[in-house]
Amino acid sequence: MTHTVQETRLDLPLVARGKVRDIYAIDDDHLLFITTDRISAFDVVLPDPVPGKGEILTRISNFWFHKSERLVPNHLTDLDLRDFVSADDYPWLKDRSVIVRKLRPLPVEAIVRGYLIGSGWKDYQATGAVCGIPLPSGLRLAEQLPEAIYTPSTKAAVGDHDENIDFEATIDLLGRERAEEVRRVSLMLYSLAAEHARQRGIIIADTKFEFGLDDEDRLVLADEVLTPDSSRFWPADQYRVGDSPVSFDKQYIRDYLEGLDWDKTPPAPHIPPEVIERTRQKYQEALDRLTAPGDSN
Repeated sequence: MTHTVQETRLDLPLVARGKVRDIYAIDDDHLLFITTDRISAFDVVLPDPVPGKGEILTRISNFWFHKSERLVPNHLTDLDLRDFVSADDYPWLKDRSVIVRKLRPLPVEAIVRGYLIGSGWKDYQATGAVCGIPLPSGLRLAEQLPEAIYTPSTKAAVGDHDENIDFEATIDLLGRERAEEVRRVSLMLYSLAAEHARQRGIIIADTKFEFGLDDEDRLVLADEVLTPDSSRFWPADQYRVGDSPVSFDKQYIRDYLEGLDWDKTPPAPHIPPEVIERTRQKYQEALDRLTAPGDSN
């Protein structure tokens, strides 16, 4: 039976407790990332967890970290979790936890868009461009772009919203060489993932990556990668240009909340068990499809 984890309390120094992840210090050079079953909508953490969601997200991220390591190093380590947590905690932590290298995080979220949806669609309708990148006229909602585009944003403080910026602003933040490296690697990662997912019936409409620098000043892929929480995954067999496709994520929960008289500020209302279960099934389906055998290497 799945061990549902809403919040963790370990005998380790707590570094941060985010919307989904609890982070502890292992030592001066390593962190313990625990992906809980918390779920948020409209930037508010909901009172009801999705059982097993943290394990699913961890497995998806680890799958992509290993698949992409030839393109860019990542923050995973070979340290054994059993050396740092109690024997009682290890069984419920092992499938939702990773021990990672401590990095110097870059102050930019690296967003790649392959399709015209969300804030990109609103930007395009208003300006004919997305984050300052001109696009052909006449594109429709959810249409595939002529080529994937890199549209970074700043990292907002907790409780605030990220702000889209243009590439020149990332040069100011990172320097030209690093900014170009982040853009190049992000587009390569998206291309690798989009091809793999397409062969398994999933369209990756967009995604965001986070990077840090190690002690040798090398770019390292960090945080989570290509999960339903950091990406829009669409079932290819339901995709229609002009319509907003169903996603492999918390769309059922968002749709339920949109039908309530709730102002999208804390506290959030409780979610019915059937909506929680449908959400869990969509996350599980994403994992099953992405990790299924296929033609890509």
